[in-house]
Amino acid sequence: MTLVVVPVRYPLSARSKRTLRKAIEVARERDAALTILHVNLYQNGRKVARTDLKEEVERTVGRLENARYVVRTGFLVEESILEEVAAEEADVVVVGHKQASRWRRLFQRLTDNPDIEAYLRNHLDCEIITVEGTTV
Repeated sequence: MTLVVVPVRYPLSARSKRTLRKAIEVARERDAALTILHVNLYQNGRKVARTDLKEEVERTVGRLENARYVVRTGFLVEESILEEVAAEEADVVVVGHKQASRWRRLFQRLTDNPDIEAYLRNHLDCEIITVEGTTV
């Protein structure tokens, strides 16, 4: 089965809501499973539980079939997302425009390749969908 991964903030920001809605749309179109991911940062000291994430998402978009809720803990959001995407062998990752920009900056520091989508495709073998826009 196809797997779509969508990283979101908790509580859901307006950007996270847009990104989540796009990921749900993509998952439905492709009859795919959906992993909704939040990363707790060690340095922030705030711990979000998986049940908190699930309740917040369901309050926002309703109950989701074929959805899995994952909370990872790490120092870098980007690294934790990449680890989850690789571990899950995701087919599609839906990220907000700002997240894609953070990834781009991170990889520009680590590699000579400024094209994040090409880098991820080469290293993770998945499709990247970037969500832009200003409406919720």
